[in-house]
Amino acid sequence: MMQTDITNGTDMRALTASMTPPSVPMRWLMLAIVGFALTGCANLERHAVPVEATQNDDDAYCRQSAGPQGSDAYVACRKDRDVQRGRADNRIERQHRNMAERMLNGQ
Repeated sequence: MMQTDITNGTDMRALTASMTPPSVPMRWLMLAIVGFALTGCANLERHAVPVEATQNDDDAYCRQSAGPQGSDAYVACRKDRDVQRGRADNRIERQHRNMAERMLNGQ
């Protein structure tokens, strides 16, 4: 027995058969597209360390090796630590930039 739509006389089975969910490969494709779209929302700050953590580490290191807080040796130690951290961050960012350029250039 065939079910027909009262309004226009179409076969309801044929209509519902065309509305089946996507196949498994199509689902993976859609999942991949959504995943790639969401990567744009990712945090691009690669090595984000809380500022308080680095300040506490620097403070403890400089107190131990350079003396009490406020002394000339302590201030010089803190400046040296800041310079070292800045150089390390710049080196990491430069490496990432170079890698991206190599990937884009097909090397």
